[in-house]
Amino acid sequence: MELKRVVVTGLGAVTPVGNTPEETWENLVAGKSGAAPITLFDASNFKTQFACEVKGLNTNEYIDRKEARKMDRYTQLALVAATQAVNDSKIDAEDLDKNRIGVIFGVGIGGIKTFEDEVKYYGLHEAEGPKFNPFFIPKMIADIASGQISIKYGFHGPNYTTTSACASSTNALADAFNVIRLGKADAIVAGGAEAAICACGVGGFNAMHALSTRNDDPEHASRPFSASRDGFIMGEGAGCLILEELEHAKARGAKIYAEMVGEGMSADAHHITASHPEGLGAILVMKNALEDSGLKPEDIDYINVHGTSTHVGDISEAKAIKEVFGESAYKLNISSTKSMTGHLLGAAGAVEAMATVLAVKNDIVPPTINHVEGDNDEELDYNLNFTFNKAQKREVRAAISNTFGFGGHNACVVFKKYAE
Repeated sequence: MELKRVVVTGLGAVTPVGNTPEETWENLVAGKSGAAPITLFDASNFKTQFACEVKGLNTNEYIDRKEARKMDRYTQLALVAATQAVNDSKIDAEDLDKNRIGVIFGVGIGGIKTFEDEVKYYGLHEAEGPKFNPFFIPKMIADIASGQISIKYGFHGPNYTTTSACASSTNALADAFNVIRLGKADAIVAGGAEAAICACGVGGFNAMHALSTRNDDPEHASRPFSASRDGFIMGEGAGCLILEELEHAKARGAKIYAEMVGEGMSADAHHITASHPEGLGAILVMKNALEDSGLKPEDIDYINVHGTSTHVGDISEAKAIKEVFGESAYKLNISSTKSMTGHLLGAAGAVEAMATVLAVKNDIVPPTINHVEGDNDEELDYNLNFTFNKAQKREVRAAISNTFGFGGHNACVVFKKYAE
């Protein structure tokens, strides 16, 4: 059978650097940091007291106040991003077959704040017997965001959630891509969300020594590919892309941002949290994605890297890029938008895929901020163009986005300029 072509026809995003795709993109290109002291809970006793929070968002503009109380914060963020993307693409038009429009949304953890609140209350009142909120389970479970989005719009197509830690929403995009090109749906609302900036989330990652503890300078703490990096910054938010079969999009006159042309998946099979030091899984996932797309290494102009600002991760990913791309590695741009957004965990892949799509559309590569001249790691090759500190205008014919999750889950997606 002939595989169908898949294009991006809508975008949605609520991130630490903007509450819309437009604002997020503008601030990414400007190199603005979303890091600041934590306001969502009292972190004064925690090793890490800052994060990249969503700021100034009025969810009541998108969700009925009464309904919002039945949702965890991560589901609220998912609905906001999905609503923006659906509005952008107009995929909810009455004359479209909603039985062939689905929702595939990724999340790394799910309703962790709801879980924390309910268990904390029970622990303090155990002698009184169990008293749980009837919405405890439907607020907490990881799949509920995709369910809520489909309920809002009446989308009856494929509907489920992907969970692969930090690769979750890249896997959601990959699945959506495959579902559409196999002819099982006309369009998929695809993306991911996460809201884990709470005592459990920050405390848990602190216990693993995964987070930066640069409390005196949050804005400059996320510094991928710099020698002085000391861990990632916890972020929250949601990203959404409307993926649509090309002929379906053309028939309704949809605007097209870019074409999705490939995906790759692999496993490190190495360690529960650390990436393989030689980047074996990262090499495999990028090779798989390139093969699937039919593109050669020299066709790629930009890589939005996983780039978390951790010691092992940054080194292994850079090694993998050199292995896969060879001499072409020195001609393309590399950047980590996590230097600005922090690490959005299950939402990272979707937000970074959106940035990758916009880089392809606008021919501009957002920077990797916070690198200081001389702060070089001897294990990194600085002949690679990490796009330090300033966005770079250049032709971006095609680009890839990498995400690597705890458990050794690797996922990669490929976008290129749309042409007939």
